Amino acid sequence: MNQWNNFKKGLVKDNPVFVMLLGMCPVLGVTTSAINGLGMGLATLFVLVLSNIVVSSVKSFIPEKVRIPCYIVIIASFVTLVDLLLAAYTPALHEKLGIFIPLIVVNCVILGRAESFASKNTLFSSIVDGLGMGIGFTMALTMLGASREIFGSGSIFDIPFVGEDPKTMLLFIMPPGAFITLGLLVAMMNRFREEK
Repeated sequence: MNQWNNFKKGLVKDNPVFVMLLGMCPVLGVTTSAINGLGMGLATLFVLVLSNIVVSSVKSFIPEKVRIPCYIVIIASFVTLVDLLLAAYTPALHEKLGIFIPLIVVNCVILGRAESFASKNTLFSSIVDGLGMGIGFTMALTMLGASREIFGSGSIFDIPFVGEDPKTMLLFIMPPGAFITLGLLVAMMNRFREEK
């Protein structure tokens, strides 16, 4: 049951985007569509889980003085792998995400989980934590991207709505729309958390 609570906290209680407001650069920068949010979220999930696994496995071998640089090297290795895989298998998404993929290295969600959780817990607990936080991050980016795409483009996952020309608000796919939509989703998430 403890592992289930550990997993759930990344989804709702300690959601990296809606509660802790971490990783705002990719959250606001790439979520102009649901597919961009989902792609960035899955890339971050991949890096988060694998870096948690490695950090938890090698924590006893890393000297205290160099632990943060070592964690960054571990994270950077997985980010490079994700960057190459996206470029090879989904070049259109890779191009849309652009500079935000290499910036996963300095995403405070990943480094924070490596430092505060994976370096202090068992391998299995670190995997569960990485999955919970990563899925919560992916869910948040996809929700934000979907909301902005619906209101700003009149489509979802790049599929236009059927019917006459939908009424759209260009503001939502522009940078101010990211802040407005994030604020509304954070308010909704706070309301949901209060009711639980």
